[in-house]
Amino acid sequence: MLTKLAGAALLFALFPEAAFAAGDIGGATMGAAWALPFAGMLLSIALGPILFPHFWELNYGKFAAFWAVLVMVPLVLFRGFDPALGALLHTALLEYIPFIILLFALFTIAGGILITGNLHGTPATNTVLLAIGTLMASFVGTTGASIIMIRPVLRANDDRRFNVHVVVFFIFLVSNIGGSLTPLGDPPLFLGFLRGVSFFWTTTHLLPETLFAVAVLLALFYALDSYFFRKEENYPPLRDPTPDRAIKLFGKVNILLLGGVILAILMSANWKPGVVFDIHGVHVELQNVVRDLVLLGLAGLSLMLTPKPVRAGNEFNWGPIKEVAKLFAGIFACIIPVLAMLQAGRNGALAPLVALVSNSDGSNNNVAYFWLTGGLSSFLDNAPTYLVFFELAGGNAQALMTTGALTLTAISAGAVFMGANSYIGNAPNFMVYAIAKDRKVAMPSFFGYMLWSGAILIPLFLLQTLIFFR
Repeated sequence: MLTKLAGAALLFALFPEAAFAAGDIGGATMGAAWALPFAGMLLSIALGPILFPHFWELNYGKFAAFWAVLVMVPLVLFRGFDPALGALLHTALLEYIPFIILLFALFTIAGGILITGNLHGTPATNTVLLAIGTLMASFVGTTGASIIMIRPVLRANDDRRFNVHVVVFFIFLVSNIGGSLTPLGDPPLFLGFLRGVSFFWTTTHLLPETLFAVAVLLALFYALDSYFFRKEENYPPLRDPTPDRAIKLFGKVNILLLGGVILAILMSANWKPGVVFDIHGVHVELQNVVRDLVLLGLAGLSLMLTPKPVRAGNEFNWGPIKEVAKLFAGIFACIIPVLAMLQAGRNGALAPLVALVSNSDGSNNNVAYFWLTGGLSSFLDNAPTYLVFFELAGGNAQALMTTGALTLTAISAGAVFMGANSYIGNAPNFMVYAIAKDRKVAMPSFFGYMLWSGAILIPLFLLQTLIFFR
């Protein structure tokens, strides 16, 4: 361990040391090497589950800790203990902890909603199921909607010979694009909310892009599913392992608890008592503390009030949220110097990236914001990618919601929509893939899935670029 720390110290000794106030780590004087742990963290998340899945499953927390140490030790050594602690506390108290608490609450509450029964997977039925899941995603999160809807969709189609496309479009719509209308829908949008973007801003500004994408994809799905449905008439019918029976909803109390989640977040956005707790220079507002405590309380109520057989029916376990918590701890630590360098703008080491998203007159290049945010979100986690480009666009939520509205729309749409481009672009994607594969659906490989997304989503995003972002 000492050898690793000494190596980290030697790497960052190339950069100038100065005296900084608590929380100020001097982004303008940082070299590009400060971003290497962040890149290493994201590449680990992207490649670990593919290259060495079993080893990754057992050690992902150690990967996160390793990359975080490579950031925090040099920060302490060359920026000072107080600035490093201040920066870490700012990230932890204002972003990481509220972010994880919301995900935990949505994961817990959505995991207590169970749909049983079975429908016959006709093209019309499948299209309605996908539309319902897409709508749900903005209120229970893409992970929550995926947990609730994937098994009913799989049961409806388990007697279909051709059903891979159903799961692929499910990932497109329910696990990604459907989460674009509220901060509850997808993690990047909640990070924007924590940075000051109003709750309903995404609802109004991403509605045209979302409706267009959903309408095109549902129409395309219906046509494709109808083709495969007719094609199956030429084959002997398969035995239906789950015959049609009435649909029943269990865990209804969790629907009320989800309403409580929405109210808690709206409360934190509108109630401003003016009470602030100062923790080593980090200002934590009372309304946000109350919001987080209410969310934890709602999750606790869900655990108490939901019968155990209901969670068992969803195959509920804590593994996914533990993984998210550990990995995002590493991500939020590693992104500290990256955000500091971006705040330095053209005076920092990431000036070439600033130039890439700027027009010759200095204005924002919204097409570049959409495709760069989306391109990175296709393979790296879309939450930190959103943060990087949010900061690159100035990091001022009020300015971005008004004069920079199209830029923030491009960043938000790129992060949420293009997470569907690969299995690893958004957390629910791989979960849905694993559940479907376990149910004997012949899911495409990593690159096979990208043939689907490349053929369907990329033309759609090009069309959206011409309509909305030019």
